Amino acid sequence: MLTRRHFIQTTAALFSTAIPAASLATSASAQSSWAAWDARVTPPNYDPATSNPWGLHPRFLPVLVEANDGLTPGDIHVDAVARYLYHINGDGTAMRYGVAIARGNLYEPGTYTIRRKAKWPKWTPTAAMIKRDPYYAKYEDGVPGGPTNPLGSRAFYLYVGNRDTYLRIHGTPSPRSVGGRASSGCVRMVMAHIIGLYDHVAIGSTAHLYAPESYVTATS
Repeated sequence: MLTRRHFIQTTAALFSTAIPAASLATSASAQSSWAAWDARVTPPNYDPATSNPWGLHPRFLPVLVEANDGLTPGDIHVDAVARYLYHINGDGTAMRYGVAIARGNLYEPGTYTIRRKAKWPKWTPTAAMIKRDPYYAKYEDGVPGGPTNPLGSRAFYLYVGNRDTYLRIHGTPSPRSVGGRASSGCVRMVMAHIIGLYDHVAIGSTAHLYAPESYVTATS
């Protein structure tokens, strides 16, 4: 298991069906809103290391750290004990971010491939979510992207092989949940933080989600 000890802090042939014009118009309209939404969820004079209108513990702000030898550049590692996500750089460092993980046994440790990523994605509850809580049934047709969407500003989609696990690493409109256990299976990040991370994560990267130890609470 990878824990905090692994890091030292320093901080067209393929497309034969035409897309309806209405769909293209809707997509273009949504994309025209992205910059405005990004600005809406990013604090004024934003400095990742110090901006904290969310009232997070300072340890959950982005920081550059030194990574142990042997970690693959581009990979993501989620320390479920300390509630940290690490993105490994190519120079022996990593960027560390605070996260929230899923409640109880909804968190699923494992090794996944990021096969898709999206800006301001649509959110649709899974059948399992609706079964656990019928409240979600009213959203079964999906919720358009936007600042109040549960997937927030950006999302990385986790796969095993070609199978979508429906697990995501994503922004959240509830940033104060970072540091806790709050989601229905996904890993949550502050929206401004994942906006900064997004362009550095390549499709095909590996995400390692490590097992939580429910009897341990990291405080530093």
